Amino acid sequence: MMALFGCGALLLRGAGCTINDLLDRDIDTKVERTKLRPVASGLLTPFQGLCFLGFQLFLGLGILLQLNNYSRILGASSLLLVFSYPLMKRFTFWPQAYLGLAFNWGALLGWSAVKGSLDPAIVVPLYASGVFWTLVYDTIYAHQDKEDDLKVGVKSTALRFGDSTKEWITGFGTACISSLALCGFNADIGWSFYAFLAAASGHLAWQIWTVDLSCRADCNRKFVSNKWFGAIVFSGILFGRLWS
Repeated sequence: MMALFGCGALLLRGAGCTINDLLDRDIDTKVERTKLRPVASGLLTPFQGLCFLGFQLFLGLGILLQLNNYSRILGASSLLLVFSYPLMKRFTFWPQAYLGLAFNWGALLGWSAVKGSLDPAIVVPLYASGVFWTLVYDTIYAHQDKEDDLKVGVKSTALRFGDSTKEWITGFGTACISSLALCGFNADIGWSFYAFLAAASGHLAWQIWTVDLSCRADCNRKFVSNKWFGAIVFSGILFGRLWS
């Protein structure tokens, strides 16, 4: 099941990136960080991008069909979020929140794939924690492009929060950790989960307190460091379940 979800996550997020590159190809040419992306730079044509997207979705369907019927419907329903996310930056200053709804759908799907249904007391706070986490790391990420975004006319939480960004993402980080703690409590997970969660909260606090939002390189470093936050939380869930 973990192998299926690993491959599925790679394919679905890859498909999301392909859709984003196709829809944003005119915008990407005007942003320094994205102007060399394959479609924007002309390395691939939009038709080639569509063919690649079809290939990704075809492989993703093959993985989805390995799951139970409940999960097939739940998984397919995420495509609406995946396909519409790239458009959100044109209409709202909160595209990072919408990204969180799309990226963390696996919190619901993973549970249903094993259990055949959803337990709201566990999956809702788990899903919420992922959304809040996304708001932290993708707001930091968005600060890389804020000057270009202003020129192009697209929106982001980085522009919405401005100089108050650290206060906002501190609140989102607190909500993320609190939701994970509630999820663990409702799942009756072992005490080691909370030890790892304390370490994860320290990592998130380090990111928020030390990030230089005026430095693109540092924003990117802090964004990439979230792989370690995810690894710590995953380890906490694993050991908490094994020792419960």
